[in-house]
Amino acid sequence: MSANGLASNTDNSQKQAPRAPLSREQIEFRNAMAHLPAAVSIITTNGPGGQCGITASAVCSVTDSPPTVLVCLNRGSAMHEVFQKNGHLCVNVLADEHEQLAMHFSGATKVPMEERFGWDIWEQQSEPGHPGQPVLASALVKLQGRIKEFKDVGSHSVMFVELSDIRVSEEKDSLIYFNRLFHKVKRMAL
Repeated sequence: MSANGLASNTDNSQKQAPRAPLSREQIEFRNAMAHLPAAVSIITTNGPGGQCGITASAVCSVTDSPPTVLVCLNRGSAMHEVFQKNGHLCVNVLADEHEQLAMHFSGATKVPMEERFGWDIWEQQSEPGHPGQPVLASALVKLQGRIKEFKDVGSHSVMFVELSDIRVSEEKDSLIYFNRLFHKVKRMAL
């Protein structure tokens, strides 16, 4: 589980070592982060390390010069090494209709990774000299880029991603995670 409580970065279809009991401080922190509303994304990658995707809410803007975001990934995740080897990713920010897809990529439904990428919902967007990243065709926002840096902080790696392709759907509503539940946020007319 990530700090905000969303089952992310750990695909439950993979065997995990038993975890030590959480300290009071960890429990309080996780509870606090569960009360921080956050967009829900599926982070995908493809390349020499293989193809995988995870559900995450730990995505944040860093700067617009050059356009850069950060994505947090549990170092204990079976997919951590895949992201490191591939060096590229796509942040697929989920629209309101993607709640079940978020559950699949959190590992909660135990659908195998290969099957998830076999569904007719993906586009492949190639970058020069690199295989295409899986891009969710109906995503609210699609952010593709190269991982410029991995910074280890506690149990997670912070990936700094310099974006090369940014696409936004101006007509979709959003999916957020708050208080350990998914919520749909309607677009308001300006």
